[in-house]
Amino acid sequence: MPTIVVVGVLVAAFVFFANIYADVLWYGQLGFAEVFWKENLSKAGIFAVAFLLMAAAVWLSLMLAHRSRPVYAPDAQMQDSLHRYQSQLEPIRRLLMVGVPVVLGAFAATAVTSQWQQVLLFFNQVPYGEVDPRFGMDLSFYMNTLPFLGLVVGYLISVVLIAGIAGLLTHYLYGGIRIEERGGVVVSRAARIHISVFAGIFLLLQAANYWMDRYATLVSQDGRVAGALYTDVNAVIPTKTILAIAAILVALLFIAGAIGGQWKLPLVGSAMLVVTALVAGGIYPFIVQQYQVQPSEKTLEQQYIQDNIEMTRMAYGLDDIQVTPYNATTDTARDALAKDSATTTNIRLLDPNLISDAFAQLQQFRTYYRFAPTLNVDRYRVEDKVEDTVIAVREVNVDPTDSWVNQHITYTHGYGVVAAYGAKVAAGGRPDFMLGGIPTDGVLGDDSTYEPRIYFGEFSPEYSVVGGPEGWAPRELDRPQDESGAGDAKTTFQGDGGPSVGNFFNRLVYALKFGSTDLLLSGDVNSESQILYDRTPKDRVEKVAPYLTVDSNAYPAIVDGRVKWIVDAYTTNDNFPYSTAQQLESAVRDSLTGENRANALSGQVNYIRNSVKATVDANDGSVDLYAWEPDEPLLQAWQKVFPTTIKPFSEMSADLMAHVRYPEDLFKVQRELLGQYHVTDPDDFYESNDAWSVPNDPTEPTIAVKQPPYYLSLRMPDQENETFSLTSTFIPATSAGSQQRNVLYGFLSAEADAGTEAGVKSESYGTLRLLELPRNTVVPGPGQAQQNFDSNTNVSAQLNLLRQGASEVINGNLLSLPVGGGILHVQPVYIQSTGATSYPTLRKVLVSFGDKVGFADTLAEALDQLFEGSSGAETNEGEGGTPAPGEEEPTTSTAEQRLGEALEAANAAIQAGQAALAEGDFAAYGEEQAKLQQALQQALDAEAEITGEPVAPPEGEGAEPTESAPEEGNG
Repeated sequence: MPTIVVVGVLVAAFVFFANIYADVLWYGQLGFAEVFWKENLSKAGIFAVAFLLMAAAVWLSLMLAHRSRPVYAPDAQMQDSLHRYQSQLEPIRRLLMVGVPVVLGAFAATAVTSQWQQVLLFFNQVPYGEVDPRFGMDLSFYMNTLPFLGLVVGYLISVVLIAGIAGLLTHYLYGGIRIEERGGVVVSRAARIHISVFAGIFLLLQAANYWMDRYATLVSQDGRVAGALYTDVNAVIPTKTILAIAAILVALLFIAGAIGGQWKLPLVGSAMLVVTALVAGGIYPFIVQQYQVQPSEKTLEQQYIQDNIEMTRMAYGLDDIQVTPYNATTDTARDALAKDSATTTNIRLLDPNLISDAFAQLQQFRTYYRFAPTLNVDRYRVEDKVEDTVIAVREVNVDPTDSWVNQHITYTHGYGVVAAYGAKVAAGGRPDFMLGGIPTDGVLGDDSTYEPRIYFGEFSPEYSVVGGPEGWAPRELDRPQDESGAGDAKTTFQGDGGPSVGNFFNRLVYALKFGSTDLLLSGDVNSESQILYDRTPKDRVEKVAPYLTVDSNAYPAIVDGRVKWIVDAYTTNDNFPYSTAQQLESAVRDSLTGENRANALSGQVNYIRNSVKATVDANDGSVDLYAWEPDEPLLQAWQKVFPTTIKPFSEMSADLMAHVRYPEDLFKVQRELLGQYHVTDPDDFYESNDAWSVPNDPTEPTIAVKQPPYYLSLRMPDQENETFSLTSTFIPATSAGSQQRNVLYGFLSAEADAGTEAGVKSESYGTLRLLELPRNTVVPGPGQAQQNFDSNTNVSAQLNLLRQGASEVINGNLLSLPVGGGILHVQPVYIQSTGATSYPTLRKVLVSFGDKVGFADTLAEALDQLFEGSSGAETNEGEGGTPAPGEEEPTTSTAEQRLGEALEAANAAIQAGQAALAEGDFAAYGEEQAKLQQALQQALDAEAEITGEPVAPPEGEGAEPTESAPEEGNG
């Protein structure tokens, strides 16, 4: 048995060591060993201090109580009870005197170790440079000092309570505290002193708590708005001061009682403290709130609401927002868009949320590749013009049921970037690719201009073993030789992407970490092998910067000949005075998050800054952190902790700067707050008579979920040139029991373009621009625009025709744009058949301005329908007949064209038939019905060719109309 126990302990110790050693190798290979050692040494130091405090206090309490035990001949009752316990405990007393403090200390220290970040922030804090409006304390006091003091005082209170209880139990077990039938409770002098000292220390700590509670009112979220309000300032804060002083006085009484042997004064003082706490801490503030504040709340709370507005806008970066009244019109006129070519040429028709299947069908080439379900929007310069671009990387797709060799040795990486124009499509409504194929080629470059192999991505395998010496036969499947599929090339990873597993010990460590004997025994692992793991960009950034909150969306870009994942990261806090807190999970949730993208933001904050831009190399996994807001005080504090891990943004290349954009999750948090905090007058804010909300996504009719923000290149009315921006809209907030008014009240944009100069951030980057629309003009919001589309007779008729057979009509993202003196809504319409290899193709474009609707094959035609036959708009759309290099030519393009032509002919027949029927020309009506049936049959034939399946004709096809055409002579 001893041998088994020793072996078990050694195995457990080695497994524990193996996990630590694996982390040492991982951080060391990545160049962030400083983070690993400082984080873990900090945790160890906090654990040691907390452990010693708790263990020493409990041991001292136990030891003093035992040493001062009374010595006398116990009576019969005591002999029957306590003496029995003493007899049982005495043989193991020494073990318990050590073991109990050690166990309690370990548990308590483990709990407090998780607060290592708060401890480091306190000791490395940097002044904010602004003070709060009540106490005049620097804001860093609330963000860094107050939480640390609360942690220390709270822990010391637990130490005193646990140690005091341990001492009381010991006094009781050894007779220092006795319960007698006639004498009641008898307490020895030693026990009385023991109790008095611990009670006094507890009350002193409670006094510190009361004193800190004064400051904590400024970060409270319990009132009408966040922060200290009238009752807090005039009742709570003064009473907390009184309670702190009273607690100190009662603590002194306990100490005096311990010396003089008197209990009366301490007990009376304790009772008075309890009564004071109930009256001054609870009843008095309630009376003030109920009978003084509520009848005059608007007047009394005005100053505090103003403080909340100003501090909340400061905490979320809303204090510099540019608000412009926008007297939006709903009237259309010829050439109304002639001055808005900067925006209309960049209207994005390609919906990144729908076209992943199109990318897969046209650019995947192999089943071992895949694309993300939601693609990303970026911009690239092509022939001196910046083009909005929908971009994705071709990631590896590993079958989890495949062999260990295939999962971890063969299929190790994806290959190549695929990008398409955002504002135009190719023939048949397919994406017009700027870069694609294998080998990749296009206007953005080819395999010789960037490294196409994607070892680190959002869907990479759990781990891969790569690399080998010279002359090593390649094991990794690299890519198809070409698009024709004539064999696959193999490769060996070149570079430094992960820890070495070239020696037996490292292989053993990682075999234990991943629970794989194959890793230990495989002959495909060699002396130069590396192991790649923790490969998603967000995971890598979170590990090397655990003090940052990472945005939920990492996006790829070609930067300086490498594919880089660009990741936004935030410094956050939940103790900014007078700032309203946000639950990040709900603030960033929209129709895209949760299903196609995992939420990285979590928890509650009332302060956030996009302090860091990070990049992760898709080929070797290297991580670079750049201080994007170098003056941000929390980031400066962390730079003091980890001085070598974060680079200045002046080291960012021009190519990287060109692809930095304003982060989505920060924008979502800001737009959520702007629903209330666009109002800066405290009286209007109190009345909530102009509250806004983010509209629900109109393309998701079955669920109520917010519309996501959209990246667009546009020119706002107060801008000289177009810029790449992130946009969203606002509609009136709905009060309980009232009906939603889906009319537009606001349009928000964030300038997302950081510039193209190396190490220089554009001064206008991050500028928030808010257009406020007049309340007396009914400008349709996204939901009402969608309703106008769906209820339009012409649109419904054509969409119903497109739905004939096995086709599905899919509404793309509904974009809202401030052009033509009003708001233009644009929605691409996609058609997808039901075949296994089908994908959405852009077929129509819906537009609306005011209540008018346009619906045509192209954006230009649809706009002309809106604006009296001529919109004056310049568009960038086009239908090229030649596929991009490497693009797979779909076999269904000709049939799709015939389907579209047939549906257009059917729609024309319907219109002409209705006109003939209105004029009573039944002969012409019959001719149009015949044309309709012929067009429908042609559409069905084309549909059958596309899907490869026969499509049943509509019910009643070929039958004469019985109700729609009345008999001649019956009127």
